[in-house]
Amino acid sequence: MNDEPVLVGVVIDEQMLGVEELACACGVSVEWLYQRLDAGLLGCCSGEGGNRRFASPQLRRARRLRAVEQDFDANPELAALVVDLLEEIQKLRAGR
Repeated sequence: MNDEPVLVGVVIDEQMLGVEELACACGVSVEWLYQRLDAGLLGCCSGEGGNRRFASPQLRRARRLRAVEQDFDANPELAALVVDLLEEIQKLRAGR
């Protein structure tokens, strides 16, 4: 993780973030993001390589991944499983 301050705000669904912008918004390095993208733990909306674009759902997932990894000292795969379960719970609760 890097020591830069984490940006806090809301991404409007029509707005897309690049890799560097997403890394800054999550308080992680670009390398951290590429590792999760390459492992399939985080997806993007469009593009490839440095031209990848991310929307609100990817920002939310990346922040959750970082938080679980950091708070529980979890490896990336375990953090992704926890985030998958949290997202599924959220979907189920929204269905009520």
